[in-house]
Amino acid sequence: MIVKPSRPEPPDAPLPTDGLQLDTALQLLQRAGHALSTGPRDAAWLQQLVDALCDLSSRDALTGLANRRQFDLALERETDRVARSGEAALVLLLDIDHFKRVNDTYGHAAGDLVLQAVARTLQECVRPMDTVARYGGEEFAIVLPNCPPAFAQAAAERVRHAVESHAVPLAQGVTLSVTLSAGGAFAPPWVRSSARLWTERADAQLYRAKAEGRNRTCIEPTAVSLVSAEERGMLFSPSLPMPLDDAAATS
Repeated sequence: MIVKPSRPEPPDAPLPTDGLQLDTALQLLQRAGHALSTGPRDAAWLQQLVDALCDLSSRDALTGLANRRQFDLALERETDRVARSGEAALVLLLDIDHFKRVNDTYGHAAGDLVLQAVARTLQECVRPMDTVARYGGEEFAIVLPNCPPAFAQAAAERVRHAVESHAVPLAQGVTLSVTLSAGGAFAPPWVRSSARLWTERADAQLYRAKAEGRNRTCIEPTAVSLVSAEERGMLFSPSLPMPLDDAAATS
C-alpha cells in the first residue's frame, strides 16, 4: 500500500483570526483579568478567546457571581429537570435589608464593599451544584437542586445567619453588619412550568418576609400542588408537532 504524504500547508495560509477586529475584546478580557496564551492566533487560541468572552458575559462584574442572564439559564434547565424527574428544587430570592441607608450614610463605594462581602458569604454557604447570582441591585438569588421541602427552611436560615454574623470592614476601621430577607419557592414537580412563574412564587415569599419585619426567611409551606392556568396550558400543549401518520391514525 502506498501512503501519500500529507500536503504541507502553504506558508502564507490565512489564520482563523485574520480580518477579525479583536482589540476591544482583548481589552475587555485584560481588564477582567483573563490571560490568554501567547501562542499563535490559531483555532485553539480563538476558541480560548470565545470561552473567555462567554465566561465574562455570564458574570456580574462587581461580585463575580453569575449574572441575571446566566441565572435564568440555570433556572430553565432546573425547571425542565424537575418536570422530568419530579425531584424537589428550591429557589431563594434574597434582598439586603435597608441597603439604601448604606449608600446614603457611607457612600456607594462602601455599598460596593457590602455587595462583594455578601456575595462571598453566599458562595461559601452553598454546594458545588448550587448556583448563586446577583439578581439585580442589592438582590441575590440561589437555585438549589435536589433540596427536599424538609430541609428548605434550614438551608435558607443557614444563609441568612451567615450574612448576619459577618461584619463587613469599611474604611477607617469602621465595620458594618447587614441582614437579609429571603423568600423561597419550589418548582412544581412533574409540571411543565417556567422560570418566570417559579421566581414569582419566590418573590411573593420575599415580599412576605419584608412585610413581617425583615431579617427573616419565608418559604412556601410545601411544594406547590396547584397548577396555574398558564402551567396547565403548557402541560397539555404538545412540545413537538404530531407526525402526519400519527395524526391520520387518530382522526
